Amino acid sequence: MDPLDFLDSQELLQFFHCNKTELSCMENPNTFLNQLRDHNLVPEDRYQKVIRKKSRENQRRAIYDILDWMETEHCQHIHSFWRCVFKDVTLNQYPTLKHLRNSLMDGSYRSQLPENEENEEEKEEKEEEQKETKSVKKRRKSRRRHLCTDEEEQPGPSSQLSPGQRRRPKKLHFSSPVKKGQREDIWTWPLYRSQFPVECGNLRGALHRRRLAEGQRCILVQNQWLSPSEFEKAAGKQSYKNWKLSIRCRGTPLMKLLQDGHLQSVGYKRGGPKARTSLFASAHLTSDEDEEEEEQRPQSRQQVWKVSCGSAAGTLHQRRFASGSRGKSIRTETAWLSPEEFTEEALDRRDNWKEDIECEGKPLRVLIEQDILQVHSELCHCSLCKLDDSDLEAQRNDDQCCICRSGGEDQDQDQDQEDQVLVVCDDCPRSFHQRCHLPHVEDDLLREDSPWLCTFCVFRTNQDLFLELDGAVTSHQISKHMLQCQYLLLSLCCADEDQSFATDPRLCWEDYSRSIQTPMWWSNIADKLQRNRYLTVGQFVSDVQLIFTNSASYNQNNAVNLAKGERLKKIFDEEFVKVFKVCDV
Repeated sequence: MDPLDFLDSQELLQFFHCNKTELSCMENPNTFLNQLRDHNLVPEDRYQKVIRKKSRENQRRAIYDILDWMETEHCQHIHSFWRCVFKDVTLNQYPTLKHLRNSLMDGSYRSQLPENEENEEEKEEKEEEQKETKSVKKRRKSRRRHLCTDEEEQPGPSSQLSPGQRRRPKKLHFSSPVKKGQREDIWTWPLYRSQFPVECGNLRGALHRRRLAEGQRCILVQNQWLSPSEFEKAAGKQSYKNWKLSIRCRGTPLMKLLQDGHLQSVGYKRGGPKARTSLFASAHLTSDEDEEEEEQRPQSRQQVWKVSCGSAAGTLHQRRFASGSRGKSIRTETAWLSPEEFTEEALDRRDNWKEDIECEGKPLRVLIEQDILQVHSELCHCSLCKLDDSDLEAQRNDDQCCICRSGGEDQDQDQDQEDQVLVVCDDCPRSFHQRCHLPHVEDDLLREDSPWLCTFCVFRTNQDLFLELDGAVTSHQISKHMLQCQYLLLSLCCADEDQSFATDPRLCWEDYSRSIQTPMWWSNIADKLQRNRYLTVGQFVSDVQLIFTNSASYNQNNAVNLAKGERLKKIFDEEFVKVFKVCDV
């Protein structure tokens, strides 16, 4: 067994945090970077940015940014990182890595980590033992102060000893493992900004703060989302019937983190957050418990709803809603529209949008009356209400990249500009990161005066020009059909809403390599398309089908993931026939 398996993930993360600067300053870092790249621990675009740096100082800064990104965004792969850089090929070249590995193996690394709570406990115990001799009253008060609030110390043989001989009970701490006088330091570290490592029994996972606050399934375990109670049940601790106490982060129950304001949560019903049968308040509640559950459902639980008006359909986005004429809050297949524009397009009228637009069979007026949607005041000066040309233009496109599902404003400010900015299509509402789109969007292309169209729009504009093909299309040179292949892959990425097949599955499932000999994923295929690594359409199709074959093989006992792969395979098969106009398969 690898010695790293005996080290706790949080210790490795803290060790990583303390040595990022030292790692970024290694001489001739190309082998180090290549190793990370080969193990898919650093994205290709970030790798290319580093190796293009001419100045050594700029290169060090770029490497540090990569390490910082790994700590904050991909801390769940910390074991994979150290296994990767501790291979012989890198250890032999970098004395720094040898030193770090030796420090981990002999335990001397703990001297550079923040002082742990056990050392602090020992100091406090010694101080209090000195005070103990002053009076019995003080000693009893001290003992009560250190007893856990939800566990009582039972009297034992030591209670019959004299005061000088009596051994103090070991203190049980539910507080943050930080030094005395410091508060919330550890829980505000960058690595805890978006998620917390949690454990329940022998089961470990990553708790995402935003999803917990919104009442969604929030604990990621082997690429599956679980609710807190489902995580507790999977760990065999359902008899506790209180996940806030049974689930812990670094030994601290979630209840303590919730009480101290480090986490926010909504009421979960046992068995996980249930899908609501209706958005609207039920008129058939049968118990006080049901009524209480209805009251505790936050508005943020549903931020997007399907709406219709006549034959038109779209999705209503709560955060974009302002009023009937302000705030382009309804996304249709081709545009973002205000509620009045939506009704005008569907029914050729604007004046009665609250009644004409329906959500779950009821008029939008009901959502407003229940205060789920709030109409902004006429005097409101927010970006949705002030009719500024730049704000109106910004509302015309999606706020997130339609491929990776993240927005430019959500990226770290330290990242390069092209990783932050969303490129918007001039003909449809879609937005993309420059490296998410196929082909990649280069800066010089955006400086031109002509409008930029995404691959979806380019394909739609030119599809009438494509000739019908027979079933032997897979033998055709891909250079003549690159647009169709790019369109197909982007369509699959968009259909894969939770990004189940976007990245290397070996990073999510430790046993994946034992079952699957040739892993494949979307970003790998995208990279091959971008680099012109395919010669024929058939080679591209084989890699896509390999993803579905691997999914069917690996997920035989996972009905949820198996269904995802089957759904995407069906989409691909149907789209392939349409895109290539196959007349005889």
